[in-house]
Amino acid sequence: MWTVSYIFPNGDKYEGECCRTSDGVVMRKGTGTQISSSGAVYIGEWNNDMMSGTGTLTHPSGAVYKGQFQDNRYHGNGTYFFPDGTKYCGTFNNNRCESEGDFTDSEGRVWTGTFHRKAAPALKLKLI
Repeated sequence: MWTVSYIFPNGDKYEGECCRTSDGVVMRKGTGTQISSSGAVYIGEWNNDMMSGTGTLTHPSGAVYKGQFQDNRYHGNGTYFFPDGTKYCGTFNNNRCESEGDFTDSEGRVWTGTFHRKAAPALKLKLI
């Protein structure tokens, strides 16, 4: 592996580690930072030219995801901070909230329960 600084034809920029495959193709692998032309910033681990491992993705909207990635998706344990100050902390599966997790509302109350896709039936207020 070695470190590169690369600007893609679409204006995206990558600075970090990479490797060369047996076919001679250079791929992102290891740790690095990608800044998209739209303003999204990913800082973290790469494998097979995809966000995989632990990292932080900051969106132009102000939303931030910190946690585990697999094949360019939120996958594993992580926290998603919404632009309005609310957040979800728990398990993600293919970019979706899945399993047990906590949601903190805009007033700082923490709701806990089982999340599945866009639903979270029977959330309970977590007493701290």
